[in-house]
Amino acid sequence: MLAGEAYDPTDPELVADRRRASDRCRRYNATAPTETDRRERLLRELFGEVGGDAVVEPPVRCDYGYNVGVGDAFFANYGCVFLDAAPVAFGENCLLGPGVHVYTSTHPIDPDERAAGREFGDPVTVGDDVWIGGRAVITPRVEVGDGAVVAAGAVVVDDVPARTVVGGNPAEVIRRIDEK
Repeated sequence: MLAGEAYDPTDPELVADRRRASDRCRRYNATAPTETDRRERLLRELFGEVGGDAVVEPPVRCDYGYNVGVGDAFFANYGCVFLDAAPVAFGENCLLGPGVHVYTSTHPIDPDERAAGREFGDPVTVGDDVWIGGRAVITPRVEVGDGAVVAAGAVVVDDVPARTVVGGNPAEVIRRIDEK
């Protein structure tokens, strides 16, 4: 699965891992805003890597959790979803608006292969100092460069160059950030 090869999502080990992640999400999502220490502990149990000062507003959902890594000063607003069959890596100082979805899971294009139940996972990498607006979707195999901005509602299917603003469906470069 992590090598990007076809895998069977009904494998008992993967089913157990998803159940464990679901339980951890449930416990995290049930915390009160004042339970900051508990949230930090639970987030470190859920995600594979957590930098300092990471904040994730509940509710949050993920498939496995252990494939998600977030850098220092990471912030995810309410309702984010990480389908992490492959690594999802966020750099430092990343901001996610409400309802951002990041997908690494994908399926064969051929309907017969798809019916066989196999899946694939391709990683998503987000650089440092990135802002992803609410309800944006990042699809498998996308890299978002340092300092980029993804507009709210964008569907990102191609790499995002550093220091650019992208938006739309599919997302396209709107402008370079250096432009006035």
